[in-house]
Amino acid sequence: MNIDFSNYKFVSGEHENKKVIWILFDYKKYSINPLRKIISVKYSRTQQAWYVSDHNRNRQSIGMDLVEFKNANYLNHDQRIEFDRYIQTLKLKSYSPNTIKTYANEFISFLQMFNQYKPQDITTDLIRRYLVYCSQELELSEFTINSRMNAIKFYFEQVLHLNRMFFDIPRPKKPIILPKVLSINEVRQIINLTKNFKHQMILKSIYGMGLRVSEVVNLKIEDLDSDTMLVHIKGAKGKKDRIVILPETLLEELREYYLEYKPKDYLFENRFGNQMSTRSIQVIFKKGLELSKSRKKVGVHSLRHSFATHLLENGTDVTLIQQLLGHNSIKTTLTYTHVSKKSIQKIQSPLDRL
Repeated sequence: MNIDFSNYKFVSGEHENKKVIWILFDYKKYSINPLRKIISVKYSRTQQAWYVSDHNRNRQSIGMDLVEFKNANYLNHDQRIEFDRYIQTLKLKSYSPNTIKTYANEFISFLQMFNQYKPQDITTDLIRRYLVYCSQELELSEFTINSRMNAIKFYFEQVLHLNRMFFDIPRPKKPIILPKVLSINEVRQIINLTKNFKHQMILKSIYGMGLRVSEVVNLKIEDLDSDTMLVHIKGAKGKKDRIVILPETLLEELREYYLEYKPKDYLFENRFGNQMSTRSIQVIFKKGLELSKSRKKVGVHSLRHSFATHLLENGTDVTLIQQLLGHNSIKTTLTYTHVSKKSIQKIQSPLDRL
């Protein structure tokens, strides 16, 4: 839709302790209605002005500059130069937006501890002390420390090209955490209690095809092939494509969904006709989980874990499950053998034979 944004002025600000973007315009000449069609606007009676939440999706819709890495504003001049080089290198190497965000935030936290040093002058000994501080004083998890180490390692090895600097720094052991899985009955309840038809189709697609939430929001109509009953997942984690199955029952329902909602590009679009956010799908799942009265503390990714576990319990070969999930290593897929309860439930405790 063509909107003349020059009729509006967008100003960053705060309202009720939240970051917002104020929408200023001549009420006599122009209307808020064109903007209503692309973003969710609200009106403040106290300020007598229209506004939207200040996040990058809204900024992108109205043509404002995106805000990246706000904490980088607290870096000193030398740090900022190296941080910009860091981000540029990540982008040149085609790291995913999520990885760039994670690495950038970890690197900022690291730099803020060394304001008195130029980043390239920080020694291995200082880095070691910093990691001990993260572990013992900040009590960060093994996952966070490993993530921070990877971010620091990237700077010294990929930006400064000091390849051998990190080989003598031990990494904390990652805890072995089993995937959180729902039973078939729990999945059925969550889906059935989600009354909105589109929301139900989203949850069925994730569970029925074993998708990540990022994959379901990127799914396009053209990716579904009803002749072969296969779906092409493009540019998934690690920038890999893969093929997954299209459940027969889901295909019929998706045809009904298509006729009712008429998506244009992405299979699941928001009310403005844009790509849905991963956050909105997480909220959809959370509401369904709450309605099911389940006490399990799980997120929408548990549907993907459940897909794999239920296939395994139904006798599907683990190498096929590996292909469907897009795992690099069979070791990752074998984790589900520890989660499956069917084989464990058949074991009789020696106590029962006393």
